[in-house]
Amino acid sequence: MARRIDVTGAGGVRLAAWEFGDPPKGIPAQSSGGRQRPAEPERTSGVLLLHGLMGRASHWASTARWLSERHRAVALDQRGHGQSEKPPQAAFTREAYVEDAEAALEQLGLAPAVLIGHAMGALTAWQLAAKRPDLVRGLVVCDMRASALGAASQREWADWFTSWPLPFATLADVRKWFGEDDPWVERPNPSRGEFYAEAMHESPDGWRPVFEPEQMLKSRETWVYDAHWEELTQVQCPALVVRGLDGELGRAEAQEMVRVLPRGEYAEVADAGHLVHYDQPEGWRTAIEAFLDTVLSTDAP
Repeated sequence: MARRIDVTGAGGVRLAAWEFGDPPKGIPAQSSGGRQRPAEPERTSGVLLLHGLMGRASHWASTARWLSERHRAVALDQRGHGQSEKPPQAAFTREAYVEDAEAALEQLGLAPAVLIGHAMGALTAWQLAAKRPDLVRGLVVCDMRASALGAASQREWADWFTSWPLPFATLADVRKWFGEDDPWVERPNPSRGEFYAEAMHESPDGWRPVFEPEQMLKSRETWVYDAHWEELTQVQCPALVVRGLDGELGRAEAQEMVRVLPRGEYAEVADAGHLVHYDQPEGWRTAIEAFLDTVLSTDAP
């Protein structure tokens, strides 16, 4: 079960956060039009899950459910994603994404929290950990590179978006295209098809993404040209870098990230690509669970 909690992000953008499991004692449910609103919470730490580019909070459902058995787990639809606002003139800068996550931690009463981020969400997480160490007690970075990717990468993504055969007639077509037919797929990958099916919604003419591709490109261009090593050196909390064996983050770069992080640790998941938590959910859990238990069982710094 997931409950929606509205959060106000940077510039007044309305964000949808989703809490999994029953609220801890001291956090009574409050509703407004069927939606949950933040109540004055008990000051306990929890976990904030941040999806990657084109993702949404529901991509974390499986992870959040097992987390919620022992911890307070909340997944955030970041600006332009999921059920959060997608205003055409909104800022899609690194600063805005970081400020949104900062606002979520404060408004939800989660801090000091463990941040779990996938891809772009991981970058947001470590930038926030560097900016506000008082809000973050632990960090999990899933398959996100710290090095610059460059202009060629951004052009490839723009071309990729235009190759999508929109609209899709059915969700089965979505699953097949992203799991088999997409030129970026080297071999059939059903979990990738499921991931993108979750990011679609039904429109009058068929199935389309819940995000605007133009906003995704705007979001991406704010980090793709730059390296992000400096912020890693400023992360003072325990941090776990996780990569899929066949993911986008190479082993050498991941291990260098661990070396740069003042309290870095390393884990890798076999038979997984970039979508580690979808490709191998049990391997993903094994990779992070002990780290989370250690960090969340200790007193907040």
